[in-house]
Amino acid sequence: MQEATAALKLGASLKAETVDRSGISSTKVHVLEGDRLAEDVGSFEHQRSHTYSHETHSHQPKTQHLHKTGHDHSHPHEETHAHGRSLTVIRELIQGAALGVEVKRTAIRAFELLGASEAKIHNVPVEQIHFHEVGAVDAIVDIVAASAGIHHLKIGAWVSSPVNVGGGMVQCAHGLFPVPAPATADLLRGFPTYSAHVEKELVTPTGAALLRAIEPTFGAQPAMRVETIGYGAGTRNPKDFPNVLRLTVGETDDNHGLETVTVLETALDDLSPQVIAYVAEASMASGALDVMLTPVVMKKGRPGTLLTVLCEPAKSEELQRLLLRETSTLGVRVRQDKRVCLERRHVAVATEYGEIRVKVGMLGAEEMNAAPEFEDCKAAALKHGVALKQVQAAAIAAYRGSGR
Repeated sequence: MQEATAALKLGASLKAETVDRSGISSTKVHVLEGDRLAEDVGSFEHQRSHTYSHETHSHQPKTQHLHKTGHDHSHPHEETHAHGRSLTVIRELIQGAALGVEVKRTAIRAFELLGASEAKIHNVPVEQIHFHEVGAVDAIVDIVAASAGIHHLKIGAWVSSPVNVGGGMVQCAHGLFPVPAPATADLLRGFPTYSAHVEKELVTPTGAALLRAIEPTFGAQPAMRVETIGYGAGTRNPKDFPNVLRLTVGETDDNHGLETVTVLETALDDLSPQVIAYVAEASMASGALDVMLTPVVMKKGRPGTLLTVLCEPAKSEELQRLLLRETSTLGVRVRQDKRVCLERRHVAVATEYGEIRVKVGMLGAEEMNAAPEFEDCKAAALKHGVALKQVQAAAIAAYRGSGR
């Protein structure tokens, strides 16, 4: 994270210290501009004059991650427009830094999410949004350093508990607003949230943007063998409320390729089949893992189509927008599922119809499936004027006869 901070060339650095939070020894990180304290940073999250608290778990076949965080600041939201930076300026700053591609992508994604929410709230184009609090040096460092930390852990998937947004009122540039602040509320759309324990702002727009950027699933901590636990401290130290972030890293049992996917669904009874077919193709072109069209009977006996899109969590928002834009639906259901995938490899075999690729599915060292690639077989059948099933049979025979 220190290297990521230096890469921004903003004259900033990080300083860590050990503090006590409700009896928990925690690490607190400060952002320095030269020798001056810019702002305090609560481990994975920070935003000028905001508070952030959430609990997160991560889950992947080899490494898992769990954390709970609370962070608070007492500085006023108002800052002169001269200190504001546009999304374009911030994006160029991050793109020009000597950072990893994934670190840049996550940091820029967080800022884009913030910009989109602010633009929606103020009803202006996102290009006109100038970040004041989050455009300050300390907040840029916060988001970039958090992104560097996220990718340093090499977590394959994140799982979050429901998010405690806190309560009460928060002072914003335009006056007092109920918690969560407007941008925070927008960024947490679709996430399970609740309000409990303290009458303070417990999730900032920055924290919400980072949470949205990593696309977590939500639920209890997955079963895992814990290896490391760490605590990062927020600024405030409320009584009987540990304002900390907890990070737990461990391993799951062998789950044979268990991974998290997002499922998007909408039922359509007033859309041309031509348009539905187009949307299915566009979804695949936009990165969907799979698209399914299922005939259904809807209300009043109307025949319809259930459009189901399977995608990686990071692609969810883009594909949601595609479905809402291209179809007649007024809503899309979103859920997180687990799937088990075989490891896949291709083996080329020689047949009397030419070389055919065979796709092999492996579960560890055990072969579970082997099937010739359809497009290879189709091309060979057309070329040689034989039945498709004849080419498929020849490919399988060649694969089995090869002793693989």
